[in-house]
Amino acid sequence: MNATVDDDLWSAVGDPTRRRMLDLLLAAGDGTATSLSEQLPVTRQAIAKHLAVLDRVGLVHATATGRERRYRVDEAQLARAVAQLSAVGEAWDARLRRIKRIAEAIQRQKDQNAGK
Repeated sequence: MNATVDDDLWSAVGDPTRRRMLDLLLAAGDGTATSLSEQLPVTRQAIAKHLAVLDRVGLVHATATGRERRYRVDEAQLARAVAQLSAVGEAWDARLRRIKRIAEAIQRQKDQNAGK
């Protein structure tokens, strides 16, 4: 099982502030750096930098509204990130099942040898 991972996308969602921003944008439908900074314990400038990262990987898209930029989550790209996460989770589950089978076989062999 080979899960293809977009490292830039994962790096973008790996930051807790950016994940919280995505949650806020999804709940509100859209938002600005200013509106997000009012809801998070970081500066507007930091929010703008986080939004630039999310925009670069396609998780959000901006539209100009007057002097502000309104950001909206790209739900298709978010679904792609979720699919990647699920695929990686399934791959790790399979690896852990194999490790468990090997460990159980080793333990059975030890138990058999101890009984001799």
